[in-house]
Amino acid sequence: MIGLSSILETYKKVLVQIATPYSTGTGFYLADYNIIVTNEHVVRGNRKVVINNDFFKKQLSDVLYLDPKFDLAFLQPPSVQLTRVEMQTKPLSAGDEVIAIGHPFGLKFSATNGIVSNLNHKQNDIRYIQHNAALNPGNSGGPLVDGLGHVVGINTFIIRDGNNIGFSLPVELLRETLVEFEAGGRSMSVRCLSCTNLVQQGAAEGGYCPHCGSRVKFPNQVDEYEPVGINQTIEGILSRLGLGVDLARVGPNLWEIIEGSAKVYLTYHEESGLIIGDSFLAQLPKKDIGLIYEYLLRENYELENLSFSVKGKNIILSLIISDRYLNVDTGEIQMKRLFEKSDLYDNILVERYGALWQEDLNVS
Repeated sequence: MIGLSSILETYKKVLVQIATPYSTGTGFYLADYNIIVTNEHVVRGNRKVVINNDFFKKQLSDVLYLDPKFDLAFLQPPSVQLTRVEMQTKPLSAGDEVIAIGHPFGLKFSATNGIVSNLNHKQNDIRYIQHNAALNPGNSGGPLVDGLGHVVGINTFIIRDGNNIGFSLPVELLRETLVEFEAGGRSMSVRCLSCTNLVQQGAAEGGYCPHCGSRVKFPNQVDEYEPVGINQTIEGILSRLGLGVDLARVGPNLWEIIEGSAKVYLTYHEESGLIIGDSFLAQLPKKDIGLIYEYLLRENYELENLSFSVKGKNIILSLIISDRYLNVDTGEIQMKRLFEKSDLYDNILVERYGALWQEDLNVS
């Protein structure tokens, strides 16, 4: 056994946040194969996904491999060198301690301890590791790790209302798949659901599996995402403001924009019909907080369509627009003002009032 803190510190440099217009999840980097591993259901319906980590800038990554049978996907890694972790070689036993690690978009790094309860849970003829390390939907695609810090599985699904009953794909199936992928020259591939053979794109004539003749669709053949309705309007505004829409998408009805030192989240709440822009600025210091509150109250009195609030230690500048009144022209004016004011206020709060930059607090 090695220390839990040491394991977690290593995996902070390996975990990758993944986001698409449909979902968010976790992936992890395997240096021995120079690939990012995640679940197929996390990246489903996307040719490219947004990846992020504290050690490289948010960027788009190509989906290289899809495996709907084992719920696996491989992604193009970033160009920066990440930490190496190993896959377990000795078999697990019931009662072994495991750690489920995840890093959903917008949330802090999380890890939960548990015990292996069953090594032979079968679903759709696939054997899974059953354990009680708490999982949430954003943990999908993250690693299940043993006490030595070795990957023993990929967190795949939970049972609803199952009191922390989680299931992870055994690392043996991942290792076998990686060997097949490497043998195929790391070319764009998919596992055929009918015959379960791994098929390289160059071997599939007319899009059919060469082994059984079933139709197969490769990652670069997936229909590209096209926003509709209010989402289309929001993305039209972001495009007019010169922002990279593909990189901004970080989940269903959610966009993340970095404006200078501020991070802005735009969220469309369909039930209420509200588009809310929350800009997370600097954080409250330990001393002279009253001066900051006085400043925020004065600014709130003067601001038009924007307002300050404090949640915990976070200072937030917000914009609220009803979808009934949203159009590209008026929306562009209001969102541009939010983005510009966010960067301006961030500097004022830190330089004049002693607030703390987010990055100075090691917030992940």
